Amino acid sequence: MVQPKLIALLPDLASFILVVNEGSFTAAAQQLGVTPSALSKLITRLEKALSVKLFERSTRQLHITQAGQKIYDQCLVMVNAAQQAIELSHHDHSEPSGALTVAAPEAFLNSVLQPFVLPFLQKYPHIELKLRAADGQIDLFRSNIDIAFKLTDKPDENLVLKELCKTNLVLCASPEYLQRRGHPAHPIELNQHDCLYLAENAKDHVWDFLKDDEFHTVAVSGRYAVNQSQMRLNGVKHGLGIGIFHDFVVQDALSSGEVVQVLPSWTIKSNYHGAVAMQYPQTKYMPARLRVFIDYVIANVQPKLLAKDQLHA
Repeated sequence: MVQPKLIALLPDLASFILVVNEGSFTAAAQQLGVTPSALSKLITRLEKALSVKLFERSTRQLHITQAGQKIYDQCLVMVNAAQQAIELSHHDHSEPSGALTVAAPEAFLNSVLQPFVLPFLQKYPHIELKLRAADGQIDLFRSNIDIAFKLTDKPDENLVLKELCKTNLVLCASPEYLQRRGHPAHPIELNQHDCLYLAENAKDHVWDFLKDDEFHTVAVSGRYAVNQSQMRLNGVKHGLGIGIFHDFVVQDALSSGEVVQVLPSWTIKSNYHGAVAMQYPQTKYMPARLRVFIDYVIANVQPKLLAKDQLHA
């Protein structure tokens, strides 16, 4: 049974979420149409009702407390449930509509999803699609993301998982480069070659190779390093050296012969390998815009991803 006290707190909890998302009372107050001082008093009232301190406040900064973060996470669940309740009213008799936020690693977003974005938007003219390039860990709830693509062998157990395909890292070079510099037969020979790597952190030029029970770590070097996959691939195509890529990035270039795989019998280990995982929160009532996006990916994007496995078979 819903308690009157809870009903009274619901607007304050929703305002609390907005303050956290905006990072300041001023920005949140502008959206709510109230003064910052009035919003500050509201939060103080909420803290008193919950008997917990939600923020550490100073003249310049606003930091959420550990207890406040736990309450925020629960409030997000509440708001999402409320949004679903609203959408239920036109779930069965309206076209898919509304905003859909999708996050994916830059390489996947650029190489795989990009060609399918415009056809999807043309098919569903009432959906607002927001794409975010997001490498590394993605927190769907705190980042207000509806669905995320991850390159991982450890998907989030708290989210629904649809595995689209397996993915591996591959080394590639242009035929012209290999004719000029030769084909490396072993990972240690990469020391004698120009290599293109990500340059995101100090260890990106250190590549780990595995073959049966044999393991090698090689520190590579080269004249060109960039953490944007297509720029790195263009460098490889123009003969700047041997580059490291996810297989879906070089799928078309391998098929056309623009690049050739190097050391194909070796497995390259990294934090971003395993599977292409499509994940989203568990919900009893899925918004139509999310449902059609998932169906579209499975019908159109997944076959392209699976085609790369045929290429290497």
